[in-house]
Amino acid sequence: MVNQVQSVFAVERDLLDGSQEMIKRPRKVQMQGRAYTESQQRKFNLLTKEMRLEVAACIKRDNWENANHMQELAQPVDTVYSRYVKRILDIVFSGIALIITFPVNFALLVGTALDVGSPIVFRQKRTGKDGKPFCLIKFRNMTNETDENGELLPARDRVTKFGKFVRRASLDELLNFWSIFKGDMSLVGPRPLKEETADRFSKRHAGRFAVRPGLECPILGVTDHSPTWEERLENDVWYVEHLSFSTDARMLFGVVRMTLDSKARCYRAGAGGGGFMGYDEDGHVIDQASIPEKYLDEVLQRHGLLKQAKEADFHA
Repeated sequence: MVNQVQSVFAVERDLLDGSQEMIKRPRKVQMQGRAYTESQQRKFNLLTKEMRLEVAACIKRDNWENANHMQELAQPVDTVYSRYVKRILDIVFSGIALIITFPVNFALLVGTALDVGSPIVFRQKRTGKDGKPFCLIKFRNMTNETDENGELLPARDRVTKFGKFVRRASLDELLNFWSIFKGDMSLVGPRPLKEETADRFSKRHAGRFAVRPGLECPILGVTDHSPTWEERLENDVWYVEHLSFSTDARMLFGVVRMTLDSKARCYRAGAGGGGFMGYDEDGHVIDQASIPEKYLDEVLQRHGLLKQAKEADFHA
């Protein structure tokens, strides 16, 4: 049961960069299948959360309009199923799930209270249907420890032992059935993303907001590698353009296949390449592992950190 729950949710963990005068040739570091120099990695690591938002804004400034010109608009379907039947099925099945999982949720409530204390529930704004924000809730499994700069430590350093078990089993996701029951989410649909990324999407990829976000929207037939952001967003568009009972049934069957295929689960858990950042000049998706260095330099220069980055390169 635990393995099945883990696979159904397959949560994407929040994962929560000019010129260089270097004597040594930079070695390459592989990130999500991309060649990423150590220099770029050091620059990216200097960015605070606010600075990463600035990088995304710079990318959008230069490339968003061009991406819209190069991509076709999504054409969401509008049928009786998409309007009414899908919602009825969501209410029925999520209601049953809430009843069945009540004992587990109660045990998690007590365990979380003893493990990390109050607040027991983690809340985060996500973008829902029609681009409207909603509050995603999960059981907390991390502390709020910070570094010397007051920034939260990486997630892997804040997860408790109990939290690691809960995350491996994806039990912290069971509360998503409540989000489905009250209409914020659906059983099947594009994964809900952080609110801060909503205005970065091109008009085509913003088509994913034509439906409620879901627990999962597997890429059918892709089981031999971790899906890229490009693949995930195009899959979301395909879903809204082909939404039907048969499509949802195939998607749910895809989730079951993931349950039985440990390699596919690993690929799904490792999806992405960091957060979605925008598009390049050719209209292709940029994630945190493929940010053009000029944008890193621009933001670091703005905050007086570019010299520090170059000095680190020199001494590396």
